[in-house]
Amino acid sequence: MKTKDELPDCPVATTVQLIGNKWKLLILRNLLARPWRFNELRRDLEGISQKVLTESLRSLEEDGIVSRTVYAEVPPRVEYALTEMGESMRPILDAMQVWGNAYKARKNR
Repeated sequence: MKTKDELPDCPVATTVQLIGNKWKLLILRNLLARPWRFNELRRDLEGISQKVLTESLRSLEEDGIVSRTVYAEVPPRVEYALTEMGESMRPILDAMQVWGNAYKARKNR
């Protein structure tokens, strides 16, 4: 997790720094529904590279938004899920969905 000194003074800028790219937002959208495995996310997020998915998940994990659980199985199974902090972003993503739907509806008139 970033320290207070590493974050911008502006709370909007802080949010953008933590989740403000296309892939992180889409990862969070998926994880709001349920825990996902790495390859499931890769298949669902069309166009994401393995490197970008790995970097995004690591960053979200470091920031305390996503948890990574490794199950002691053969072959190993790893699942990604939202932490309590990540779950607290649900209203933000819900609002983005509502706004996006309204925008698309207005454009289709």
